[in-house]
Amino acid sequence: MNSPESVPSGQSKDIVKVVALIAALVLVLGFYFLLLGRIAFSLIGSGGVAAIIIGVGVLILPLLGVWIVAATVRAALAHQHLARRIHEEGLELDTSELPRKPSGRIEREAADTLFATIKAEWEADPDNWRVSYRLARAYDYAGDRTRARETMRRAVALERNERDVT
Repeated sequence: MNSPESVPSGQSKDIVKVVALIAALVLVLGFYFLLLGRIAFSLIGSGGVAAIIIGVGVLILPLLGVWIVAATVRAALAHQHLARRIHEEGLELDTSELPRKPSGRIEREAADTLFATIKAEWEADPDNWRVSYRLARAYDYAGDRTRARETMRRAVALERNERDVT
């Protein structure tokens, strides 16, 4: 865990803002799910066949919503854990020198070159969570979000296995 002294002041404030925003969104969603649940039980309690069917359908929505929010927060925490470990080990990708578009995104050719380098690293050691994490980041920089998410899930699983073994 990073101590307050190891996190720059501006970054610490940004983290607090993001956590506060996430907490607020989760609370708002919780309230919304509660309201949907009340409506669902009212419909189910009304006794009409159509109302019961609609009520069950409405009841599924907050349950699905809770599952989605929980899975998203759990994944975000796992990714943040890996990012913190990578940072502590000094293995994060250095993209500071790569050319960028006016939007701030890395130019495609530079991202592809970075990706090729990291992919070669991964091919040499595919069962290393650190290399999988770096590959996920390279996929993201190259604009392939689907493969980035898949590879990040793999990195999380590999890191979890490493912790379980030790």
